[in-house]
Amino acid sequence: MMDHARDLASVREATDRLLTAAAKLDNAAVAEPSRLPGWTRGHVLAHLARNADALVNVLEGRPMYVSEGARDADIERDAPRPLEVQLADVRQSANRFQDAASVSADWSRVVELRNGVTDSASRVPFRRWIEVEIHHVDLGIGYELEDLPEEFMQREINFLTERFRDHPGVPTLVIKQDDGRLIPTGAVRSVPPEQIESGHHLTVSGSRADLLGWLAGRRDGSALRVDGGTLPALPPL
Repeated sequence: MMDHARDLASVREATDRLLTAAAKLDNAAVAEPSRLPGWTRGHVLAHLARNADALVNVLEGRPMYVSEGARDADIERDAPRPLEVQLADVRQSANRFQDAASVSADWSRVVELRNGVTDSASRVPFRRWIEVEIHHVDLGIGYELEDLPEEFMQREINFLTERFRDHPGVPTLVIKQDDGRLIPTGAVRSVPPEQIESGHHLTVSGSRADLLGWLAGRRDGSALRVDGGTLPALPPL
């Protein structure tokens, strides 16, 4: 089981970093495009606030969102708000999440997220940490993938390779980090372990930031080295 209390502390620290950085913006900057297609910075901030409330729902046994349409409508509704209102909403919703996640509970229980995805309750704080860190980068205000905490980068790479493991749309491949660590993903169950170990497979290598960027759909992978084939297109998260 994950250390949910430690992850909660990391979520708090990441949220404080994001709020401190975003406080340097102004209303015009909030209305400018973020790095996510079709979203302004206001959309990103609104999503962060509504995601915190959605994860409170998850922890308290309610549906994460009423519907996908309602989720999208809430973000569109909140995106045009002034900076001061955005920051207050992100801060207050983050506090609600911290309060809900600090209640004594069975952290081994299974909870349901979006699209029927289930997970251990103990991993919900880490999922929130992902949202805060990656969307801080998405704001495009000077916080880059290279600035992410090292522990977070490694755990997010592990999380994403696990997510793509046995995915029908991802070929068998091995992620090779610059520290030499090998992480198989894609259709690994269809290939004998000895073939993976022998090196007869597609290998994608590079820095942790570049690997994470490609796996998370934030970079095109052009900085990565690919051996044994061409870099595959990953399905959307």
